[in-house]
Amino acid sequence: MSISYDDFAKVDIRVGTIVEVEPFPQARKPAFKLKVDFGPEIGVKRSSAQVVANYKAEALIGRQVAAVVNFPPKQIGPFMSEVLVLGFPDAQGQVVMVGVDLPVPNGGRLF
Repeated sequence: MSISYDDFAKVDIRVGTIVEVEPFPQARKPAFKLKVDFGPEIGVKRSSAQVVANYKAEALIGRQVAAVVNFPPKQIGPFMSEVLVLGFPDAQGQVVMVGVDLPVPNGGRLF
């Protein structure tokens, strides 16, 4: 199914820097609670990420990631996720986060 550029433009994908990582033991699948800084326009947003198989919490701090910032918040157990951090499955089906090769300003929009 093809979509138009206008359809694509409705999905607001931005880059942000992970500034805080906490364990999320209440999650059904192993996950972290993240706080991601998307710069002054959007601010710091929270997300749940099932990335524990490929990442250690301390290694995520300072990492720039891509996320959808215009979905409505989603309740995940006792946690309210505000953005969807993006990733692809590796050969074992575990999440590999989408990031950037070089540093870019937080809040930059994917185009």
